[in-house]
Amino acid sequence: MRSIMRVLMAATLGAVAASSPGFSAQGDDPDWPCIQRKVPELSIGQIWTGPELPPQAADWAKDAAISELVDDLAARRLPLPEAQEKIKAYRDALPADQRPQHIAMLIQGLFDKMNGERSHVISGIARYAHRQRDLAASLRREGSALDAMRISPDANQNQVTLRSEQLMFQTRIFQERVQSLTYVCEVPTLIEQRLYALVKTLAEAPPAQ
Repeated sequence: MRSIMRVLMAATLGAVAASSPGFSAQGDDPDWPCIQRKVPELSIGQIWTGPELPPQAADWAKDAAISELVDDLAARRLPLPEAQEKIKAYRDALPADQRPQHIAMLIQGLFDKMNGERSHVISGIARYAHRQRDLAASLRREGSALDAMRISPDANQNQVTLRSEQLMFQTRIFQERVQSLTYVCEVPTLIEQRLYALVKTLAEAPPAQ
């Protein structure tokens, strides 16, 4: 039993350490659990380096066609090359006199939509990390309690075994959640990269008529 408990606690402490604030990226939030730096919101200037978008671009949601296109393009289930082809087809079909305004509205729509999604994911990561820290504290307490039970001369060995198995199960769940968090931490960057690629495609000049 002593050997099992050593392995169990080593696994627990390793998982706890991997999710602790000490492993966070450098930044303003010491509790941020990701290697990637925490940037809660993007600015349009980080994505769009062309002329300032006109005020009318903010009305993109009032245009049903643009609103639907924004939803389609923002969805990560649509492969990026296909999304870029959709952009080109839309852009190239616009009358020349309407193209600047519609492209500006589409740029603003993509930014608003995807920046909002990215911020939502970041908030979710923070909540996830808080739950992990609570679970880590619970695992430490249970490990200490089991150590005390194990060395007690009148310990009920059946109870020690049962609680050890439960702790091992909870530790495995904790470790799986640590691994999941590693993948989730990449999502804000993936959204940002997709947004930049889509806007870059919009900035390309259409082929000569």
